[in-house]
Amino acid sequence: MAVCVIWGSTYLAIKHMVTGFPPLLGSAIRFLVAGGLLYGFAARRSGRLDRRLWKAAIELGALLIVGGVGLVTVAESTGIGSGLAATAAAAIPLWASVVNGLSGTWPRRREWWGLGIGMMGVALLGFEGDFSSNRLGAALMLAAPICWAVGSIRRTRVAFPAGQVGVGAEMLAGGALLLLLAAARGERLNAVPGPEAWLGLTYLIVFGSLVAFSAYMYLLDNVRPALATSYAYVNPVVAMALGLTLGAESVTASGLAALPLILSGVALMSGLGVGFVSPLFTHRRQPEFDAPAAA
Repeated sequence: MAVCVIWGSTYLAIKHMVTGFPPLLGSAIRFLVAGGLLYGFAARRSGRLDRRLWKAAIELGALLIVGGVGLVTVAESTGIGSGLAATAAAAIPLWASVVNGLSGTWPRRREWWGLGIGMMGVALLGFEGDFSSNRLGAALMLAAPICWAVGSIRRTRVAFPAGQVGVGAEMLAGGALLLLLAAARGERLNAVPGPEAWLGLTYLIVFGSLVAFSAYMYLLDNVRPALATSYAYVNPVVAMALGLTLGAESVTASGLAALPLILSGVALMSGLGVGFVSPLFTHRRQPEFDAPAAA
């Protein structure tokens, strides 16, 4: 529930945060604070990561946090609506199937239908006003789900500890990388952010990172793939509803038509959640790192 509903609301929270914080700098603060709190708390109980595992944390932080979240934040700062950003992100299971196909595991016949229908929805998003008039934002929203899909696949295949210490390390590594990129991009605070920006950042730290991101990592480590990826059905619906109401955003016919196509494609790819082995998870982590994550 945390992943499905809360993550849908974080797209609007990002929209609020970037009214006062530069996108990469704001994201860096978000994950450094959340990661520092989580890692510091967890390391007291289970010990710190060694140097070998920090290398994995940097890789995962680069893919999931910098690529998967940072690019979305930059895209929304360029004018991409929160609901449309979530709709583009709903294609993550489709991109995961493509990534697995390139490594030699292509979908079955039914899944090809799902992949085709879903990609039609992704293509249709290109005609949506926010995307057609904003090439940078559109490119970022194309790249972000791919990064998240690759990062999710890698998360299940590398030797990395389950639980809060691993999640905290991922967030710290990703936050540090975001801070370096923000400095390279010349981002800085030119004025004190307003209440709207602080509220968005606080919401992202507490609910978007400490709750929802941690919950997704827990799902990757512990539950059936169909459940772990079920957030893809709910996030864009929640995000679009909030964007149209609380965010005063607008969506054209292209955006509204793209959403059911993408969700239908994901549904076909997952066999409607019954007896499905997700393309995200063709391998599991080594047994010595499969200790249950703390809730």
